[in-house]
Amino acid sequence: MFIMSFKNTKKHGDRFDKATEIFKKNSGILRTAQALRAGMHPETLYAMRDSGKLEVVSRGVYRLADSSPMSDPDLETVAIRVPGGVICLISALAFHDLTTQIPHEVHLALNRGAEEPRLDHPPIKTYRFSGKAFTEGVKTHELDGIKIRIYSPEKTLADCFKFRNQVGLDTAMEAIRFYRERKTTNVDDIMRYAEICRVKRVIRPYLEAIL
Repeated sequence: MFIMSFKNTKKHGDRFDKATEIFKKNSGILRTAQALRAGMHPETLYAMRDSGKLEVVSRGVYRLADSSPMSDPDLETVAIRVPGGVICLISALAFHDLTTQIPHEVHLALNRGAEEPRLDHPPIKTYRFSGKAFTEGVKTHELDGIKIRIYSPEKTLADCFKFRNQVGLDTAMEAIRFYRERKTTNVDDIMRYAEICRVKRVIRPYLEAIL
């Protein structure tokens, strides 16, 4: 009995060790599908969860419990759960320090026709983009080893004027003021994205007045 129990415990530990290494090679966080593709058995994944070695970040997303705190849990979780999306509008403004607003949900751009994500956490607000309005201005940033797609400051300014009825014109104007205080600005880029977003005439007077 004792020998059998010892062997089972050792086997259990070996599986945990191998699974832990898989997590560590992936910045300590994985979706269920990623873990299974990497060769982890479902029983091992759930046993590690039940034992407290893994914490549930969001439905189907697990993280090593002894990992360092996440820099931005909401953005990182959304990037993992919805890899085809792009962080936009208020969330992008906050990331680029262009707003005083604190996002209570992650603003996410999706290609028109893409399936609506089903996330229990964090809360998200989706916007539909198409063509160049979706693909242009996307920059990839890395937080805690996780790649996050976020629109550039210039593209975000254009987007805020395109969606001014949703985010508020005051928010867009505040963002321009913060942008003006940066060491480097690129009005040509803003106007290029404004043309793509079809708000060139709308944004020009505000840029001339503020920049």
